Amino acid sequence: MPATHEVLSPLPGTFYRRSAPDAPPFKSEGDTVAVGDVLGLVEVMKQFSEVTADAAGRLASFAVENGEPVDPGQLLAVIETA
Repeated sequence: MPATHEVLSPLPGTFYRRSAPDAPPFKSEGDTVAVGDVLGLVEVMKQFSEVTADAAGRLASFAVENGEPVDPGQLLAVIETA
């Protein structure tokens, strides 16, 4: 079974997988990710904070959908690292 790394929300707010409604997602499940790749944004009162990968590997899954509210420390995505 591959090792996994959890990507957690740094802030409370709304999670977005795209930079704009008509833009493609930053990353999709199955994509290869490198450290520092943007996976999504958390918006709090019109301020957007990037959520980046802090491990390299393959994006196994997202735990939240685009536009869902999130809490600090909530699981956003899982990266398979090996």
